[in-house]
Amino acid sequence: MKIGIFTNLFQDKPLEDVAQYISSLGYQMVELPAWEGNTHLDIEKVLKGDRSVKKILKKNNLDISALNCGMPGQLVLGPHDESTDEFAPLPDTKEKIKYAILMMKKAAQAASELEVPVICGFVGSHVWDKWYIFPPKNEELYEKGWEVFADRWGDILDTFKKYGVKFALEVHPNEIAYNIETAQRAIQALDNRDNFGFNFDPSHLIWQLIDPVVFIKTFKERIFHAHAKDSEIQEDEVRRSGVIPTGSWMRPDRGFRFRVPGWGDVKWKKVMSALLSVGYNYVLSFEHEDPVMSREDGCEKAIEFLKPLIIKAPLLKVWW
Repeated sequence: MKIGIFTNLFQDKPLEDVAQYISSLGYQMVELPAWEGNTHLDIEKVLKGDRSVKKILKKNNLDISALNCGMPGQLVLGPHDESTDEFAPLPDTKEKIKYAILMMKKAAQAASELEVPVICGFVGSHVWDKWYIFPPKNEELYEKGWEVFADRWGDILDTFKKYGVKFALEVHPNEIAYNIETAQRAIQALDNRDNFGFNFDPSHLIWQLIDPVVFIKTFKERIFHAHAKDSEIQEDEVRRSGVIPTGSWMRPDRGFRFRVPGWGDVKWKKVMSALLSVGYNYVLSFEHEDPVMSREDGCEKAIEFLKPLIIKAPLLKVWW
């Protein structure tokens, strides 16, 4: 298994500078943002034959683990109110959906041309506020949401199949699939397509009190990519703030907050063992969203923590 990093945290720096820095720390792969306006990967240039990104990374002994389409993916189902206006050229709902679907299809083509096997991202949800079934009508509305999900994402995944690329959903708050049971429902809604799976991120499970190991053992071969991100339920704050606090991520009194691996509540040795036991041996892509420490501290401490946990190869045969 290799250790990678999601470069989105360094959007203010050229990719070449980022590549040099993270390579010097020992990172082996990068997950690149693939939405319009990012500074590390221009999808339109890739579709016109530009391969400069691969050259920059190869020069620094780095490979691409995945493209990340978080923002256009979210727009496929929404929300489509002003909260996502900055994700799309036009604020109109229909235009947002049309734009999102087009961008996802372009990303699949670009991933294929860059020889990247998987795209990570979100699917969105226009019924997120209906998960709590009060008023009682919410249950019916939430169920109908799955029909829209299957229709839009089925179309997108047809294009992914054409280009031989897989989609890895990051099970996450504000997605129609946010826990184990809704992730299973997403698979069913898409008729068990083999190119739909997950970007395993334990940080979004911990805050819901879900065991990440159970997630791994449930979805097994559908785990296409993995994020190395921790989260912390602060025992002294959760009694007051709970696990669904609002407000700035910088609030020190949040009941739950994201952390660098090793600084939160994820039991990483159990996670690593479970990943290898189900056959996952690809990448752990560090995503830095820790409100306590700087980007540089996060990058350095994450790889220092993760390196000793890497199991170089699974045992193939017992001798006892």
